[in-house]
Order: sequence, then structure tokens, then C-alpha cells
Amino acid sequence: MGSHSNSFKKKERLTGIKRIAGLFEKGNSMLIYPVKVVFLETVSNDDYPAKAGFSVSKKNFQKAVKRNLLKRRMREAYRINKSGFYENLKEKKLDLMFIYVARDILPFVTIEKSIKTILERLA
Repeated sequence: MGSHSNSFKKKERLTGIKRIAGLFEKGNSMLIYPVKVVFLETVSNDDYPAKAGFSVSKKNFQKAVKRNLLKRRMREAYRINKSGFYENLKEKKLDLMFIYVARDILPFVTIEKSIKTILERLA
């Protein structure tokens, strides 16, 4: 798949208990407030160079509405900024898990800036 549109398809999502557990066991992490990312280089034959998952702590945000809002903001920031990230990855394949670590709801621009920085450093 040569050109990647500005969408975030199901095949780009990080799924599967074994794959996610392996990511947390063997992966490295970096924190750029308010988002922490756990990443692991993999050897998969997927169409996409990266598979991403998004998580918000139930301990910090009891209401699902707030957790979903933050996950939507992180997904949107990733979706907008991933095309350049994909080009820089070249032949590498990555599993990514973005974890929101702030204790309050921050605006989209703050989250986007953090995810943009993370993607630049990973590439």
C-alpha cells in the first residue's frame, strides 16, 4: 500500500491480547507530557508501517465520556500527523500504545503537539 490517506482504518489499530501484552513486556517507552507512548519494533507483514492503540486511565477519569473524549483527541492527532511519520519509518514496523497520563482534560492542541513530537522522535 503506497499512499496512506488521512484516515485511521481498522487494520491500523493495535489489537489482540498477545500483541498488546508483548508490547508492554518487551517495549520501550517515552513520555512527552501529557502522552506516554510504549513502542516495540516488530516483524509483521501488515500493509501499514505502524499499528496504534490509545488508552486513558480509568483511575484518573471515572466517567467513560471523558475517557472517550481524550481517546478521540489522541486518535485525531495521530491520524492528522501520521502520514509524515509513515514516510520516515521506511521499512520499520512498529506497535504503538499511546497512554494519556495527565490528570485533567487538556485541549486538543496540547495533545496534538505531544503526539507530533513523539512521532518525530520515533521516526
